[in-house]
Amino acid sequence: MTQPSEQSTTASSATNFRKIVVVGGGPAAHRFVEAMHARGRNDWHITVLTEEVHVPYDRVALSQALKDVSTDLTLGDAALWDHPAVTLVTGAEVASINPEQGTVQTMDCGELTIYPYDELVLATGSDATRLSIPGSEYTHVYRTLDDVWTLNQQVAALSEKLGRTVQTAVIGGGLLGLEAAAGLIKLGADSVVINGGRWLMNAQLDEGAGQALGRLVAAKGMNAAIGQYPKAIQTDDAGQVTGVLMADDSVVAADLVVVSVGVRPRDELARDSDGVAHHGFELGPRGGIVITDSCATGVPGVWAIGEVANYEGMCLGLVAPANTMAEIVADRLHGGGATFPGFDTATKLKLSGVDVASFGDAFATTENSLEVVYADPARGVYQKIVTSADAKTLLGGIFVGDASPYTSLRPLLGRELPGEPGAFLSAAGGGDAPVVELPDDAILCSCNNVSAGSVRDAVNGCGTCEGNSPVQDLPGLKACTRAGTQCGSCVPLLKKLMEGELKKSGITVSKALCEHFEMSRPELFEAVRALELTSFPDILARFGVDETAKNGRGCDICKPTIANILASQNSAYVLDEGRGTLQDTNDRALANMQKDGTYSVVPRIPGGEITPDKLAVIAKVAQDFNLYTKITGGQRIDLFGARLEQLPEIWKILVDAGMESGQAYGKSLRTVKSCVGSSWCRYGVQDSVAMAIKLELRYRGLRSPHKFKLGVSGCARECAEARGKDVGVIATADGWNVYVGGNGGATPAHAQLLAKDLDDDTLISYIDRYLMYYIRTAERLQRTARWQEELDGELAHVVDVVVNDSLGIAADLEAAMNTHVGNYEDEWAATLADPERLRRFRSFVNAPEVADDSIMFVPERGQIRPATASEKAEAGPVLIATHIPVRSSIAEHN
Repeated sequence: MTQPSEQSTTASSATNFRKIVVVGGGPAAHRFVEAMHARGRNDWHITVLTEEVHVPYDRVALSQALKDVSTDLTLGDAALWDHPAVTLVTGAEVASINPEQGTVQTMDCGELTIYPYDELVLATGSDATRLSIPGSEYTHVYRTLDDVWTLNQQVAALSEKLGRTVQTAVIGGGLLGLEAAAGLIKLGADSVVINGGRWLMNAQLDEGAGQALGRLVAAKGMNAAIGQYPKAIQTDDAGQVTGVLMADDSVVAADLVVVSVGVRPRDELARDSDGVAHHGFELGPRGGIVITDSCATGVPGVWAIGEVANYEGMCLGLVAPANTMAEIVADRLHGGGATFPGFDTATKLKLSGVDVASFGDAFATTENSLEVVYADPARGVYQKIVTSADAKTLLGGIFVGDASPYTSLRPLLGRELPGEPGAFLSAAGGGDAPVVELPDDAILCSCNNVSAGSVRDAVNGCGTCEGNSPVQDLPGLKACTRAGTQCGSCVPLLKKLMEGELKKSGITVSKALCEHFEMSRPELFEAVRALELTSFPDILARFGVDETAKNGRGCDICKPTIANILASQNSAYVLDEGRGTLQDTNDRALANMQKDGTYSVVPRIPGGEITPDKLAVIAKVAQDFNLYTKITGGQRIDLFGARLEQLPEIWKILVDAGMESGQAYGKSLRTVKSCVGSSWCRYGVQDSVAMAIKLELRYRGLRSPHKFKLGVSGCARECAEARGKDVGVIATADGWNVYVGGNGGATPAHAQLLAKDLDDDTLISYIDRYLMYYIRTAERLQRTARWQEELDGELAHVVDVVVNDSLGIAADLEAAMNTHVGNYEDEWAATLADPERLRRFRSFVNAPEVADDSIMFVPERGQIRPATASEKAEAGPVLIATHIPVRSSIAEHN
């Protein structure tokens, strides 16, 4: 028998610490630890015991991990588990609890470990229900991260073994069953949903809604066997599943069967060996540990939260009540009196392309309630609002096919509607719905129990945000209030409420690019494109908002932005026809200025592939011009320390050797990083280098709202770190998976799966559409990750536009990209070919032959670095002047 780890013993043995043990490592446990940590007290030590080997992760997003096993579902900031007052023990299976002694016992490989506690929080969650039918041992469940990883591997293995499309059957037509089926289809399998009820999601939807849902999922390639129960799983002699035998003796063919027919609470720690409640716990008729409205159990010092908690005869597997329970226990342990208000049973289907929501008294069980319904079976649309008998109080609703009213209506549950119920049925075409002004106590975000009042306080600077300063942007509001950070369904309403509060405060929610243009960048982009304007003065004259703008001035915001827009639309040389004065410093010099006033030179190395001859040319340039050399993170070579007047000389050598500008200075494509792929690597399944080169040569020179990067990996090992790029391409045995919206930097983001198993042509067409849509609709200096987050629908919207062509603009986007490709010209080659363009590259306009000898370097590690101010003042022999005699003509290099 052992005691807990040294960290836990040390922290919990101090007399001024109270010991909390949490059993379970799911979302409820995570939220409880966060809630305790957020309250800032330092007199607790929390030990979390989870039988899974993972840190707490987002179970709501399991479908993402089914599609892509590399998806990181970690909840919150992983640094929480490194806090000295928190100990996370993974792989810890709790064998028993002893409330009389205040201990928890875990068993690992026959060794018993005892954890003493002052307060015990049971957050053990639930298990997937298994079927009691012959052959059930051959089925899979859809409940944990390991479950979905196994399904992913099984589909891949069966596909290879059988040499055909894998046939899957999902038993259970509820929320999780439909998500599992949709995920299996995205893995390339066929899927049939078997549901004993007469329609899908029969626990949340009435028959009209269920029939509409059936049409929608059928359109997505998901078949359904409705109204029949399975009675056996059939296998061959080798144990391979062959089908599901139904009650009417029909057979649903299947190679793999997933069971998703509900869950049962993990309440075994409250039962004795005979399954009877002991230690003073009370169990619900269908399981679960009974709690009061304080989330306390019948045993002093023991609390229950999440799916294991039975309140008023019900256990519920939804995020919102679990989070609320966690916050209540944290509040109680800090002397508060918070109470559980009851379960919010609202449900929203997270199946891309299928819009379903249900909330409140969806089945109109309230006496004398009214149902206001709009149904369009042909479109797969069904909308229903349930009200009180006087049609004033909202009691519930169901939306299928068009769930847009859900976000605004759900916070009004139990309150008087601001208009006639029928006015909220958007699909009926009755015009705009009445404006909804949420009361302060209305819950806007049920997942995190955030009220409309809390959001208003944050926007107006009266909340708990850092410094109590007003929050005037959506990312800041989400970070401060936590609204919209879980399932995300409330984000549109959150944004609408924020903008309304800013407007009330006299803060104009302006989309203006700057003081000279009332239009946003996307609006200005489209206006310039529609009118085919090609000069800054013409754009100012047409759209400038004041006389200063119309007189031809502008500012440091609008000038480079318009220059960027013009370059995106017509690919003309960026410094001609007055455009040079619009550019930022780097664009004017076609090079990045460094801290000492020198510039860097970055030749393009497509896909990171370079010949020894070109390497030799780069080395010779570095030696002749005494430049510092560095390999970049994008698989290029950066040469530092060039003076302005040296740039044409350097580029003449590089261009003559067959190289071109890497455009490291522009808001444009930087690099396409690649691994060596199938040409050399024994793990590679596609030629990633060839694809990277093709993509880099296609998108080189493409000006955009911000820089963007691509990566191509030749297999799932992801050596090119493609998912950290704006567009990431990862090879599969069947083609390419493409991911979008990733970036590094101060706020890194993983790219998300856009489409999978694409052939070369489809891959390129999707990337064309994505990049051009981003260029047209993003704000100034907005990276793809943030742009994608702020789109209504986020990734789902991108998929609809890029893959499904929901806006009907795919051909136009591809044509625009083809125009760019056809008009591309290397900027440095174009500069060298025109003596007038070369005149820009002089350190002193009135003395073009004189170099700037104030630029000095210090030798370091066999190269040079800029001299510091003190080193320049010393002017000792260690300093190296940069003066290299200026050649009389570029032609001398020939």
